[in-house]
Amino acid sequence: MANRLGSLPGKEQRGSRPRCVLFTDGTREEVAQRLTVMVAPYAVVDPARHVWAPKGFSDPAEGKLGGTAPFLSGTQREEISSWWLAVRHATANTPNWDIISQATIGGREGLILVEAKAHDQELVKEESGKRSKPVPSPGSASNHERIGTCIEEARRSLSSASGVAWNLSRDSHYQLSNRFAWSWKVTTMGIPVVLVYLGFLNAEEMKDRGIPFENHEQWKHLVESQSQTLFPTAVWGKAWSVNGVELIPLIRSQVQSIA
Repeated sequence: MANRLGSLPGKEQRGSRPRCVLFTDGTREEVAQRLTVMVAPYAVVDPARHVWAPKGFSDPAEGKLGGTAPFLSGTQREEISSWWLAVRHATANTPNWDIISQATIGGREGLILVEAKAHDQELVKEESGKRSKPVPSPGSASNHERIGTCIEEARRSLSSASGVAWNLSRDSHYQLSNRFAWSWKVTTMGIPVVLVYLGFLNAEEMKDRGIPFENHEQWKHLVESQSQTLFPTAVWGKAWSVNGVELIPLIRSQVQSIA
């Protein structure tokens, strides 16, 4: 194990990052089974047809929906990048996903999108608002405004589709808001999405950074408490239809040793 972890950059050898790589390491059958169990009963990953990122230690890179084939078509990757970014420049970025996988969801081809954490501060500290730089470049300022517009668009649509009040915001709980906004945008392309907030349990090596999760209930409580100002707790664990396409937000946990 130590030799394999050593192939990752030093800062990626503990916490959620190596656990995601380990989770996707193994034969195609093994990884597809893990992914299917994680999202059961909502989706199935077929080892003969579906692909994912990372691909274990053989290809540990995270995926981006706007830039990583084959999760979206070339046209769709351009559409979603242009939706999120008003100006493309060197520091402009679209979200990295800890794990992305193709899957069959409700009989349709869709995507599993995973945001993973290994201790409480990974979620708490990342849930402030997105702030523009004190003296932003014109491109950065335009992107800051565009991102706010995108998240507001998703908020309005999800509120209308679900019949409950959503309060997604660029300026508060930014990461949660952008993850739901991106998931929503993918559904508008006719692609169902299972969005998973995955807590890795017993990451004791992260005690210097935060409180590791001892059990599923501890992780679930944290996610629900962090998201409750954005939408009702009842949003989690249900399939929501957006113009006939499912968006399914799940809270899941996993023990993944790196020892």
